[in-house]
Amino acid sequence: MTTFERVGFIGLGGMGRGLVKNLVAKGVAVTAYDLNPAAVAVAKSFGATAANGIQEIRDNCRIIMICVNEAEDVEALMICGDGLLAGPAPGFIIVDHTTGSPQMVAKLDRMVRAAGGRYAEAPMTRTPKHADAGKVNVLFGGERDLLDDLRPYFNLYAENIFHIGPLGHAIRLKLIHNYIAFANVAAWCEGFALGAKEGLDLSQVIGIISAAGAKSGMLDLYGQATLEGDFTPLMSLANARKDVRYYARWLEEAGLPGFMAEAVHQTYRQAALLGHDGESCTAVIKAYEAVTGVDARVGAKAPQQGT
Repeated sequence: MTTFERVGFIGLGGMGRGLVKNLVAKGVAVTAYDLNPAAVAVAKSFGATAANGIQEIRDNCRIIMICVNEAEDVEALMICGDGLLAGPAPGFIIVDHTTGSPQMVAKLDRMVRAAGGRYAEAPMTRTPKHADAGKVNVLFGGERDLLDDLRPYFNLYAENIFHIGPLGHAIRLKLIHNYIAFANVAAWCEGFALGAKEGLDLSQVIGIISAAGAKSGMLDLYGQATLEGDFTPLMSLANARKDVRYYARWLEEAGLPGFMAEAVHQTYRQAALLGHDGESCTAVIKAYEAVTGVDARVGAKAPQQGT
């Protein structure tokens, strides 16, 4: 029978909340922290202990999991005044579930090693619903012995654990995955808006698309909700924009042309500038609606020809 250590967990958003829920439900003591008091209250309702600050987690937990918005946020947690690297527990492990960038993964690993710890690169795929159900995918990049140490914990909230390769490979594959997913969303949102402008029956769109080659996982997850005007931020537009930005930067640094990547990035950026960062990634459709002057919704009134 596995004996679990107390885990510190920082970042209780859509994904982190579900991970903490499953860790606690399956026997792990968790000390949790988030800047949002409401998120901390939810974690406490699962049975987690609320930390007064990251220092409390650093001083009492050898294994610290982080699931925040950006790689730069992870760095700030490490180097702020009394941060995670200011006197951590011996043999500490930082498990980074954040979707960051290849450059930052290498930098964070160097910082953690210099402080005497180990850095685990472990971005995830799937949605907050999967996190709540304990069925995320963990993509691990790094040494197998570190994965072996962490696998018992990952098993508590992951359906699949993939050892992608050496450090840095997991985030690279995650960014490729997310870029393709969000490019797909931008493409079908554009198509929905065009269809609405031309007076097509949008109630037929998803069924027709899904019966042929344009069927996709993102369309299955979010297509109908988009046409019904549900922009609940299960995957926020802000995070989509961030991931595509990281991908476009990496593509350029790799010496490859990035025409499509920049087009997708600027599409999400435009939607953000229009005020939709806090909505679902599918709120990118609102940028297309602003251009076409239509509402791409099932049951919306078709525009008059010539307008």
